[in-house]
Amino acid sequence: MNFRTINKLAILLIFLGVSNLTLAASVGTGGISTAFSKNSTSIGVVVGSGSYGSGNDYLILGVGVGYYVVKGLEIGIDVQHWFSGDPSITKVSPKITYVFSQPKVIKPYVGAFYRRTYFGDFNGESEDDKDSFGYRAGAYFSTNNRVYIGGGIVYEEYKDCELLRECSTTYPELLFMVSF
Repeated sequence: MNFRTINKLAILLIFLGVSNLTLAASVGTGGISTAFSKNSTSIGVVVGSGSYGSGNDYLILGVGVGYYVVKGLEIGIDVQHWFSGDPSITKVSPKITYVFSQPKVIKPYVGAFYRRTYFGDFNGESEDDKDSFGYRAGAYFSTNNRVYIGGGIVYEEYKDCELLRECSTTYPELLFMVSF
């Protein structure tokens, strides 16, 4: 199975998962609070593909949880595991995000994160774990009061970067969020 097929399946699973999460959350809580408000919780799922090194393609699965300490201010953590490549890769990312919740339809966000990347053994050798930090900015678009679709851009910079390697990267992000 090639990675284009996996990406198409991942997008289908995300859409199915979001609709199921919305239903489960509304049934389980007796009603869902307004997204981005104080004491609300968000859950995110990551499904995708990526590459590392030369010729190492991965299936990426992850989950993220956030809690709004005040209206618009979320603290959370994301965890990803990269499967089907060598070495195995696990990423843990504490994060903070502020969503400008005043606009009605489009809700801009800015955030920052720290990331620790853990590498498994590769042919009997282990690669040093890596630290990075980054920033993100974008906007959420409301589908209703519970489900938001967002998009933005992420800048990530690696600490202790070796010469002749890229020390930073910029990439797009697509977000689906259910809040309860």
